[in-house]
Amino acid sequence: MKTKITIFILIVLLLTSCTIKLQPDPGVSGVLAFVPPTAEALQPTPIPTINATLLAPPTPEIICQDNLLFLNDLSIPDGTEIEAGASLDKRWEVQNNGTCNWETGYTIRLIGGDDLGSKTIQDLIPARSGAIVTIRIPFLAPTTPGNYRSAWQAYNPNDIPFGDPFYIDIVVKE
Repeated sequence: MKTKITIFILIVLLLTSCTIKLQPDPGVSGVLAFVPPTAEALQPTPIPTINATLLAPPTPEIICQDNLLFLNDLSIPDGTEIEAGASLDKRWEVQNNGTCNWETGYTIRLIGGDDLGSKTIQDLIPARSGAIVTIRIPFLAPTTPGNYRSAWQAYNPNDIPFGDPFYIDIVVKE
């Protein structure tokens, strides 16, 4: 494409800078004579420049990497015995060890087990890359005795899951 543009520009320049004047020869009736161009017509014509930014390749978009690293249960260790119907305040310590900042549109979602009375999709706490944060979900213990697990996963704004899953694992007493 660049070659075609260059050739086109050269042809236009040649056609616009060279003129041939044919004038009648006063000595001979009906004959045209060649008149050489004047010095003014022989002046060089400036060549137009092409804007280099139009030809530059696009700058590649830098894509960040999402990740979540589970660090620690901060409350209600796995296997904790709970009274039936009790309110629970579960907290996990996690790190944003990816290169993306968690901003609007990042969520955590129930991926397995019982919702234990909580919303199944919740906003993920905003966190810059490298930050250590606490994720907190209030739960309600079932009224039926037994073992219960609620597993959760982080999702980016494109609905793609990432990082370590984390969970609450309780035993409701009889």
